[in-house]
Amino acid sequence: MIRLEGISFAYDPAHPVLDQVDFTLSAGERVALNGPNGAGKTTLLHLMVGLVRPRKGRVVAFGRERRTETDFVEVRSRAGLLFQDADDQLFCPTVAEDVAFGPLNQGKSRAEARAIVRQTLADLGLESLENRVTHKLSGGQRRLVSLAAVLAMRPEALLLDEPTNALDEATRARLLDILAGLPLAMVVVSHDREVLDRLATRSAWLEGGRLG
Repeated sequence: MIRLEGISFAYDPAHPVLDQVDFTLSAGERVALNGPNGAGKTTLLHLMVGLVRPRKGRVVAFGRERRTETDFVEVRSRAGLLFQDADDQLFCPTVAEDVAFGPLNQGKSRAEARAIVRQTLADLGLESLENRVTHKLSGGQRRLVSLAAVLAMRPEALLLDEPTNALDEATRARLLDILAGLPLAMVVVSHDREVLDRLATRSAWLEGGRLG
């Protein structure tokens, strides 16, 4: 589904983040991406969907090399990125508008998007939030709505950046139950050992710019 070949990246040329990294995500896999803080785990996720571009190497996603912004628009529909901070993902006035944003940008009609919103929220048990003002939700509710916004695009893979970060125990357990029940390939960045133990089918370790 996603293949990184010889990826090198640096925000500052004097301090490389990634050095000749190879990575593959296959259908049905759930990969735990481990490593110390600052190792470049979030950067690796962002490279997969073109939010940043490699200095060297190739990104191949869903059967094609991806280079341009146009290439990556399709990738972002098929590989949904759940940001570490829900506030980076939600920007519309209401929950319904946030969840509809992706389907509308995929070319769905307003009626189709509305149906997807209702179905997605129902699947996650979030029907009561549909008309709520997003910025007035609790942190845990915003995290669940962020996931709904990603799932509304019907992705084939999920890229999860610290999905349970700063959640209370009840919301954390609920989110983990939802993720465990999804039949999607995943890359999971998390310091929560239970998340990795429950979701991952294999692990990779990123440190010193290298993936092992």
